[in-house]
Amino acid sequence: MMYWSETPFELGGGTRHAQLHVSGLGAGYGAFRVLRKLSLEVRPGLTVILGPNGAGKTTLLRALNGLLARQGEVLLDGQPLPHKTDAIVRAGVALVPEGRQLFPQLTVQENLELGGWLANKAERARRLEQVLADFPKLRERSRQLAGTMSGGEQQMVAVARALMSAPRLLMLDEPSLGLAPRMVDELLAIARRIADAGTTVLMVEQNVKKALAVADRGYVLERGALVASGAAKLLARSSVVREAYLGTGESKTEPGAVAPAR
Repeated sequence: MMYWSETPFELGGGTRHAQLHVSGLGAGYGAFRVLRKLSLEVRPGLTVILGPNGAGKTTLLRALNGLLARQGEVLLDGQPLPHKTDAIVRAGVALVPEGRQLFPQLTVQENLELGGWLANKAERARRLEQVLADFPKLRERSRQLAGTMSGGEQQMVAVARALMSAPRLLMLDEPSLGLAPRMVDELLAIARRIADAGTTVLMVEQNVKKALAVADRGYVLERGALVASGAAKLLARSSVVREAYLGTGESKTEPGAVAPAR
């Protein structure tokens, strides 16, 4: 039984499945380029970005969310994605950052309300009620200070806060980082359910085995470049992925199953 959400998710994309097309993306920090001419496609469902520390996974999400300057073409449903974060949120994109970044001295409800800051008061109240229905435990903890919650509980608040913007594309940066195995399973299951409810999900995750188990598609990023892509089930059976990330080389890649990224 799901501890945090037992009902279908209502906020977010609904029947409008967002699609993101990235071509020739470049981004970095000052003169240091982390990503160079990166191209990928995020289709409806759940797409996972895999790779070691320093591969550029967080840089990718930060660039897509307007937190870093970017070059290249980024299209959301065929339209150019804005460069400024507030305009990106208005376009229907939300990011749950690594480390959650809640306001610890504010209550759960206050943190959630901040997620709907672009909506008018009536719409924000409607979204809050829906989020509390989707995450019933948050209703019980709505007056609790966010900083007094466990890491897993705070991550659920962060996901719910992002849903308050009613995104069509939800980006999750290392959502399982530092969480107990049981909470990891639950959080990834919730990400899957959000995708099934109609919100396209792009997730960066280091728990390769569990991420591929819930994802539809995946990309492998190394040193700022894509080295493999394909259906999640086929990536999980790829000898390259198994040897590099799962600690075994027992299975061989099926012919045509996983495409080297170009």
